[in-house]
Amino acid sequence: MTTAKTRKGKTPSKQGRGRPRCEEAHKKILKAAYEMLDEVGFMDLTIEGVAARAEVGKPTIYRRWKTKAQLAMDAFLSAVNPEIAFPDTGSVEEDFREQMNKIVNLMNSSRGEILATVIGSGQVDDNLMAAFRENWLLPRREDAKRIFQRGVEREELRDDVDAEVAIDALYSPLFYRLLLKHLPLSDNFVDELIDVVFKGLAVND
Repeated sequence: MTTAKTRKGKTPSKQGRGRPRCEEAHKKILKAAYEMLDEVGFMDLTIEGVAARAEVGKPTIYRRWKTKAQLAMDAFLSAVNPEIAFPDTGSVEEDFREQMNKIVNLMNSSRGEILATVIGSGQVDDNLMAAFRENWLLPRREDAKRIFQRGVEREELRDDVDAEVAIDALYSPLFYRLLLKHLPLSDNFVDELIDVVFKGLAVND
């Protein structure tokens, strides 16, 4: 009886400690994966290396992420998502301007090189490209379409323009310069893009 009670008494304390340890391990894995992604790129990133740096076993990682691509994208997004959210300034044009400036700031940092590496590596790794589309591209486009629709509802933007085309017109040039590096990414470039594209999007009084 004493043994049974002792075991029962110990169980809650073990469970109480388990969740924080689980969350701590999750954060350590993402941090380790992001650091290695920055240091060696996606192609040389390994689950073994992440496990060693995070001080966890490989099974701990595989229970959370089935592929290296999924882990890499989650690690990248956990670092950058808070920085690139859309504001609500009261003007949809300014909402896009501010958010695109956030993207440019990210692209001009070390995270931009990681993003370029992920896109480049995705050309030869279908799993990585699928993870990029699912976790980065599509959520970002859904956010942009939501802001676009807000502009239509406020009668700031035309309702006869395809939102997908408008988003491509605004954001594709940023990725073009990120990948080809033929010209700089700057706030002035964002201003010029906004001025040109919104001439075709804005409702004419």
